[in-house]
Amino acid sequence: MFGWGISDFLGGVCSRRKGPFITLFWSQLAGLVLTIAIIPIFSMRLEIPGNTLLLISFLPILYAAALLLFYKGFEKGTISIIAATVNLWAVFAMFFAFVFLGQRLSQFQSLGVMMIIGGVTMVSLKWRDLKKHTLNRSSGIKETVLAAFLFGIYFNLSEVVVEKIGWLATTLYVKVGIIFLLLLFSLAIKRKLSLSETPPITIVLIVLVGVLEAAGSAVVNYGFSVGDVILITPITSALSIITIAMAIIFLKETITKTQGFGIVLAISGIIFTGF
Repeated sequence: MFGWGISDFLGGVCSRRKGPFITLFWSQLAGLVLTIAIIPIFSMRLEIPGNTLLLISFLPILYAAALLLFYKGFEKGTISIIAATVNLWAVFAMFFAFVFLGQRLSQFQSLGVMMIIGGVTMVSLKWRDLKKHTLNRSSGIKETVLAAFLFGIYFNLSEVVVEKIGWLATTLYVKVGIIFLLLLFSLAIKRKLSLSETPPITIVLIVLVGVLEAAGSAVVNYGFSVGDVILITPITSALSIITIAMAIIFLKETITKTQGFGIVLAISGIIFTGF
């Protein structure tokens, strides 16, 4: 939770400085290096069952697309609001786990889901515009909601893969797949990935984004190996508390009272889903 929360905040900062694509590529490369470095410490299965290969091929696509949209939301919008809105991924993940994996929600979890949806709605809309009979979304919300949807699918498929090949192998294959996809895409559109003329502090931040994100992914995948998505998800989604707090403290971001209440409501919903 803490690793992902800090990673999301730093990812938002770096996306504004270097753009979502470059931030994602180099941070994922740093995460891949970390993942490879811990292989000697933990045992890892190298073989992939034939019926799991197709699922593994989908995971990097889903995760890369979700992260790109998420970072794009950070680039366009307010970090604290984007961090609260992406909590919808917990709702999507729990819904998919309920429908497709047969996992069930308690009454408290159902209430928490409704609170998250209500809170996200409050932070997403510019309520002052309602008085002017116009309805606008806060910048970056559209990208973030779509990212949350993809995250929801990804984590359900990830649990299935983890149960087949283990948490470390899943983390490794996803990182390798993302790097491969981003390289292909950059070649196709002739987009440079160079970090030349990038201040050293920004490079350090991008590396930290990747290291913390990879550590968080590995821990969550390990959680999937011992528990269910429907239980791990609400705990993990509390990462937004860290991201929002850092945005308010370090970036001095300001939010309206309605958006502030929405953030509190969404975070409270996360807590309820843990019961």
